[in-house]
Amino acid sequence: MGLTTPTMKLNHMSFPTTDVAATAGFFEKYLGFTIAQKFESKFYVLKRPGFDVVIEKAADDAPTAIALASNKSRSATSMADCIGHDAKWPKAFHVGFELPTVEDVRALRDRLKADGFETETDIFNPERGSRFFCRAPGGVLLEMNTRADASEKYRGTFDN
Repeated sequence: MGLTTPTMKLNHMSFPTTDVAATAGFFEKYLGFTIAQKFESKFYVLKRPGFDVVIEKAADDAPTAIALASNKSRSATSMADCIGHDAKWPKAFHVGFELPTVEDVRALRDRLKADGFETETDIFNPERGSRFFCRAPGGVLLEMNTRADASEKYRGTFDN
């Protein structure tokens, strides 16, 4: 008999970035997060109802935080144990945020463009719903999407 995982909810996401303050500011201004904690310029904790985001300093040539923790001390138990080191982040990794409507997706894209941000893609609609990709300052890749216009097999409710 296999073990099952109890019901879970998202606790937090962590995004290494080359510019902690600018990335945190982007999340605050465009995505509705509030900055709850700042740990020098190494990482910020941002909050939004339902989950947190950690924005941490990254460098392209640094080992991962896990490797640093294991090399520094087998007793490292948190990111705070690794402060002073930069984390590596794959450029293609992204997180998708779902918006209620296509109009919301367009409005956010238009707001970003009006403020001088270049999006990685225009709005497009594979059968999974309208979306676009953009990079926050510091290199974090975001997918902003909606399932409101997705084909039936991909449609879900916004609340689930």
